[in-house]
Amino acid sequence: MPDYAVVFDGVSKRFGSVWALRGLDLRVRWGSIYGLLGPNGSGKSTAMRIMLGVVDPDEGRVVVGGVDVVEDPIRVRRMAGYVPETPHLYDYLTGLEYLDFIGEVYGVPPRVRRERVEEFLKAFELKGRENELIQGYSRGMRQKIALIAALLHRPRILILDEPLSGLDPKSARLVKDLLNRLKDEGVAIILSTHILEIADALCDEVAIMYGGRKIAEGRPGELREEAGMPGSTLEEVFLKLTGGEDLRSVIEALTK
Repeated sequence: MPDYAVVFDGVSKRFGSVWALRGLDLRVRWGSIYGLLGPNGSGKSTAMRIMLGVVDPDEGRVVVGGVDVVEDPIRVRRMAGYVPETPHLYDYLTGLEYLDFIGEVYGVPPRVRRERVEEFLKAFELKGRENELIQGYSRGMRQKIALIAALLHRPRILILDEPLSGLDPKSARLVKDLLNRLKDEGVAIILSTHILEIADALCDEVAIMYGGRKIAEGRPGELREEAGMPGSTLEEVFLKLTGGEDLRSVIEALTK
Protein backbone atom coordinates (compact mmCIF):
# COMPACT_ATOMS: atom_id res chain seq x y z
CA MET A 1 0.00 0.00 0.00
CA PRO A 2 1.38 3.45 -0.91
CA ASP A 3 2.27 5.85 1.91
CA TYR A 4 -0.55 8.24 1.05
CA ALA A 5 -4.07 7.69 -0.25
CA VAL A 6 -4.08 10.91 -2.29
CA VAL A 7 -1.16 13.02 -3.49
CA PHE A 8 -1.37 16.33 -5.39
CA ASP A 9 1.94 17.75 -6.65
CA GLY A 10 1.76 21.26 -8.05
CA VAL A 11 -1.69 20.82 -9.59
CA SER A 12 -3.17 23.68 -11.57
CA LYS A 13 -6.34 23.85 -13.64
CA ARG A 14 -7.70 26.66 -15.78
CA PHE A 15 -11.14 27.07 -17.33
CA GLY A 16 -10.78 29.70 -20.03
CA SER A 17 -9.13 32.68 -18.39
CA VAL A 18 -10.03 31.60 -14.85
CA TRP A 19 -7.64 29.56 -12.74
CA ALA A 20 -9.69 27.10 -10.67
CA LEU A 21 -6.53 25.70 -9.02
CA ARG A 22 -3.05 27.17 -8.73
CA GLY A 23 -0.12 24.95 -7.68
CA LEU A 24 -2.07 22.77 -5.26
CA ASP A 25 -0.08 20.35 -3.09
CA LEU A 26 -1.93 17.84 -0.89
CA ARG A 27 -1.10 14.70 1.06
CA VAL A 28 -4.02 12.66 2.44
CA ARG A 29 -3.20 9.82 4.82
CA TRP A 30 -4.94 6.46 5.02
CA GLY A 31 -7.29 6.21 8.00
CA SER A 32 -7.94 9.94 8.20
CA ILE A 33 -10.62 12.49 7.39
CA TYR A 34 -9.24 15.38 5.37
CA GLY A 35 -11.37 18.48 4.94
CA LEU A 36 -11.33 20.94 2.06
CA LEU A 37 -12.69 24.28 3.27
CA GLY A 38 -13.36 27.38 1.28
CA PRO A 39 -16.02 29.63 -0.22
CA ASN A 40 -17.69 28.94 -3.57
CA GLY A 41 -15.13 29.21 -6.36
CA SER A 42 -12.17 28.33 -4.15
CA GLY A 43 -11.40 25.14 -6.13
CA LYS A 44 -12.70 22.43 -3.78
CA SER A 45 -15.02 20.71 -6.25
CA THR A 46 -12.47 21.00 -9.07
CA ALA A 47 -9.87 19.28 -6.89
CA MET A 48 -12.32 16.44 -6.19
CA ARG A 49 -13.14 15.97 -9.89
CA ILE A 50 -9.44 15.83 -10.66
CA MET A 51 -9.00 13.15 -7.98
CA LEU A 52 -11.46 10.98 -9.90
CA GLY A 53 -10.07 11.67 -13.35
CA VAL A 54 -13.25 13.45 -14.42
CA VAL A 55 -11.18 16.55 -15.13
CA ASP A 56 -7.50 16.48 -16.15
CA PRO A 57 -5.05 18.92 -14.58
CA ASP A 58 -3.27 21.41 -16.84
CA GLU A 59 -0.17 21.17 -14.69
CA GLY A 60 1.10 18.83 -11.97
CA ARG A 61 0.44 15.21 -11.05
CA VAL A 62 -2.26 13.45 -9.02
CA VAL A 63 -1.86 9.97 -7.55
CA VAL A 64 -4.80 8.21 -5.86
CA GLY A 65 -4.26 4.87 -4.16
CA GLY A 66 -0.88 4.60 -5.87
CA VAL A 67 -2.40 5.13 -9.34
CA ASP A 68 -1.72 8.11 -11.59
CA VAL A 69 -5.19 9.50 -12.24
CA VAL A 70 -4.46 10.73 -15.75
CA GLU A 71 -2.94 7.39 -16.80
CA ASP A 72 -5.67 5.12 -15.37
CA PRO A 73 -8.81 7.02 -14.25
CA ILE A 74 -11.04 3.92 -14.48
CA ARG A 75 -8.94 2.06 -11.92
CA VAL A 76 -9.11 5.05 -9.59
CA ARG A 77 -12.91 5.26 -9.88
CA ARG A 78 -13.23 1.57 -9.06
CA MET A 79 -11.35 1.96 -5.78
CA ALA A 80 -13.09 5.19 -4.75
CA GLY A 81 -16.58 6.18 -3.67
CA TYR A 82 -17.85 9.62 -4.67
CA VAL A 83 -20.79 11.80 -3.73
CA PRO A 84 -20.95 15.10 -5.68
CA GLU A 85 -22.51 18.21 -4.20
CA THR A 86 -25.58 17.71 -6.40
CA PRO A 87 -25.97 13.97 -7.11
CA HIS A 88 -27.23 13.14 -10.59
CA LEU A 89 -29.43 10.07 -10.24
CA TYR A 90 -31.64 8.26 -12.72
CA ASP A 91 -35.06 9.70 -12.01
CA TYR A 92 -37.00 6.95 -13.79
CA LEU A 93 -35.45 4.14 -11.77
CA THR A 94 -36.61 3.22 -8.30
CA GLY A 95 -34.17 3.65 -5.46
CA LEU A 96 -33.68 -0.12 -5.32
CA GLU A 97 -33.14 -0.41 -9.08
CA TYR A 98 -30.55 2.35 -9.00
CA LEU A 99 -28.60 0.79 -6.12
CA ASP A 100 -28.75 -2.62 -7.77
CA PHE A 101 -27.38 -1.09 -10.97
CA ILE A 102 -24.53 0.66 -9.14
CA GLY A 103 -23.65 -2.52 -7.25
CA GLU A 104 -23.49 -4.43 -10.52
CA VAL A 105 -21.26 -1.79 -12.11
CA TYR A 106 -18.80 -2.20 -9.24
CA GLY A 107 -18.95 -5.98 -9.42
CA VAL A 108 -20.55 -6.54 -6.01
CA PRO A 109 -21.96 -10.12 -5.99
CA PRO A 110 -25.80 -10.21 -6.04
CA ARG A 111 -26.23 -11.79 -2.60
CA VAL A 112 -23.75 -9.40 -0.97
CA ARG A 113 -25.37 -6.52 -2.83
CA ARG A 114 -28.83 -7.37 -1.51
CA GLU A 115 -27.57 -7.68 2.06
CA ARG A 116 -25.71 -4.38 2.00
CA VAL A 117 -28.58 -2.49 0.36
CA GLU A 118 -31.00 -3.87 2.94
CA GLU A 119 -28.75 -2.75 5.80
CA PHE A 120 -28.31 0.74 4.40
CA LEU A 121 -32.01 1.21 3.62
CA LYS A 122 -32.89 0.37 7.21
CA ALA A 123 -30.13 2.56 8.65
CA PHE A 124 -31.16 5.58 6.54
CA GLU A 125 -34.87 4.97 7.17
CA LEU A 126 -35.65 4.40 3.50
CA LYS A 127 -37.15 0.96 4.00
CA GLY A 128 -40.58 0.95 2.39
CA ARG A 129 -39.64 3.74 -0.05
CA GLU A 130 -37.08 1.79 -2.10
CA ASN A 131 -39.60 0.80 -4.81
CA GLU A 132 -40.66 4.37 -5.52
CA LEU A 133 -39.25 6.32 -8.48
CA ILE A 134 -36.30 8.53 -7.58
CA GLN A 135 -37.98 11.49 -9.28
CA GLY A 136 -40.42 11.59 -6.36
CA TYR A 137 -37.71 11.59 -3.69
CA SER A 138 -36.98 14.63 -1.56
CA ARG A 139 -33.53 16.21 -1.62
CA GLY A 140 -32.60 14.41 1.59
CA MET A 141 -33.73 11.03 0.23
CA ARG A 142 -31.71 11.55 -2.94
CA GLN A 143 -28.68 12.40 -0.84
CA LYS A 144 -29.12 9.19 1.14
CA ILE A 145 -29.33 7.10 -2.05
CA ALA A 146 -26.16 8.78 -3.36
CA LEU A 147 -24.34 8.01 -0.11
CA ILE A 148 -25.45 4.37 -0.16
CA ALA A 149 -24.31 4.06 -3.78
CA ALA A 150 -20.87 5.43 -2.89
CA LEU A 151 -20.47 2.95 -0.03
CA LEU A 152 -21.85 -0.23 -1.63
CA HIS A 153 -18.52 -1.54 -2.93
CA ARG A 154 -16.66 -0.79 0.31
CA PRO A 155 -14.21 1.73 -1.20
CA ARG A 156 -10.82 2.40 0.39
CA ILE A 157 -11.09 6.08 -0.55
CA LEU A 158 -14.20 8.24 -0.11
CA ILE A 159 -14.57 11.60 -1.83
CA LEU A 160 -17.55 13.54 -0.51
CA ASP A 161 -18.64 17.00 -1.66
CA GLU A 162 -20.94 18.51 0.98
CA PRO A 163 -22.06 15.03 2.15
CA LEU A 164 -24.50 16.22 4.82
CA SER A 165 -26.41 18.54 2.51
CA GLY A 166 -30.16 18.06 2.82
CA LEU A 167 -29.97 15.44 5.57
CA ASP A 168 -32.09 15.53 8.71
CA PRO A 169 -30.19 15.66 12.04
CA LYS A 170 -30.57 11.92 12.71
CA SER A 171 -29.23 10.93 9.29
CA ALA A 172 -26.42 13.49 9.54
CA ARG A 173 -25.37 11.95 12.86
CA LEU A 174 -25.47 8.49 11.28
CA VAL A 175 -23.17 9.65 8.48
CA LYS A 176 -20.74 11.26 10.94
CA ASP A 177 -20.56 8.07 13.03
CA LEU A 178 -20.16 5.97 9.88
CA LEU A 179 -17.30 8.13 8.61
CA ASN A 180 -15.47 7.80 11.92
CA ARG A 181 -15.96 4.03 11.80
CA LEU A 182 -14.60 3.85 8.25
CA LYS A 183 -11.64 6.01 9.25
CA ASP A 184 -10.84 3.56 12.04
CA GLU A 185 -10.86 0.79 9.41
CA GLY A 186 -8.20 2.61 7.40
CA VAL A 187 -10.38 4.32 4.80
CA ALA A 188 -9.15 7.70 3.56
CA ILE A 189 -11.96 10.26 3.48
CA ILE A 190 -11.78 13.60 1.69
CA LEU A 191 -14.74 15.85 2.32
CA SER A 192 -15.65 19.33 1.24
CA THR A 193 -17.90 21.41 3.43
CA HIS A 194 -18.83 25.02 4.00
CA ILE A 195 -20.13 24.18 7.49
CA LEU A 196 -17.04 24.82 9.57
CA GLU A 197 -18.46 23.21 12.70
CA ILE A 198 -18.61 19.91 10.80
CA ALA A 199 -14.97 20.21 9.74
CA ASP A 200 -13.96 21.11 13.28
CA ALA A 201 -15.74 18.07 14.71
CA LEU A 202 -14.87 15.50 12.03
CA CYS A 203 -11.61 16.33 10.29
CA ASP A 204 -8.16 15.22 11.39
CA GLU A 205 -6.62 17.72 9.00
CA VAL A 206 -8.00 20.55 6.90
CA ALA A 207 -6.86 22.65 3.97
CA ILE A 208 -8.28 26.16 3.72
CA MET A 209 -8.61 27.11 0.06
CA TYR A 210 -9.14 30.53 -1.44
CA GLY A 211 -8.95 31.65 -5.06
CA GLY A 212 -7.74 28.23 -6.20
CA ARG A 213 -4.85 28.16 -3.75
CA LYS A 214 -4.24 26.38 -0.46
CA ILE A 215 -3.59 29.17 2.02
CA ALA A 216 -3.34 27.06 5.17
CA GLU A 217 -3.21 23.40 6.15
CA GLY A 218 -3.06 21.40 9.37
CA ARG A 219 -5.06 20.08 12.25
CA PRO A 220 -7.76 22.49 13.41
CA GLY A 221 -5.87 23.11 16.66
CA GLU A 222 -2.64 23.81 14.77
CA LEU A 223 -4.39 26.31 12.52
CA ARG A 224 -5.67 28.18 15.56
CA GLU A 225 -2.16 28.41 16.96
CA GLU A 226 -0.63 29.50 13.64
CA ALA A 227 -3.28 32.18 13.22
CA GLY A 228 -2.56 33.40 16.74
CA MET A 229 -6.10 32.53 17.79
CA PRO A 230 -5.90 29.70 20.36
CA GLY A 231 -9.29 28.88 21.83
CA SER A 232 -11.14 30.43 18.88
CA THR A 233 -13.51 28.63 16.55
CA LEU A 234 -12.41 27.32 13.17
CA GLU A 235 -14.85 29.81 11.64
CA GLU A 236 -12.94 32.71 13.18
CA VAL A 237 -9.64 31.30 11.89
CA PHE A 238 -11.17 30.84 8.44
CA LEU A 239 -12.44 34.42 8.33
CA LYS A 240 -9.06 35.78 9.35
CA LEU A 241 -7.09 33.73 6.82
CA THR A 242 -9.44 34.48 3.92
CA GLY A 243 -9.78 38.16 4.70
CA GLY A 244 -13.42 37.76 5.64
CA GLU A 245 -13.22 39.49 9.00
CA ASP A 246 -14.65 42.61 7.34
CA LEU A 247 -17.95 40.72 7.14
CA ARG A 248 -18.42 41.31 10.85
CA SER A 249 -18.84 45.07 10.40
CA VAL A 250 -21.37 44.47 7.63
CA ILE A 251 -23.38 42.08 9.82
CA GLU A 252 -23.26 44.49 12.76
CA ALA A 253 -24.56 47.32 10.56
CA LEU A 254 -27.40 45.16 9.24
CA THR A 255 -28.52 44.16 12.72
CA LYS A 256 -28.52 47.60 14.33
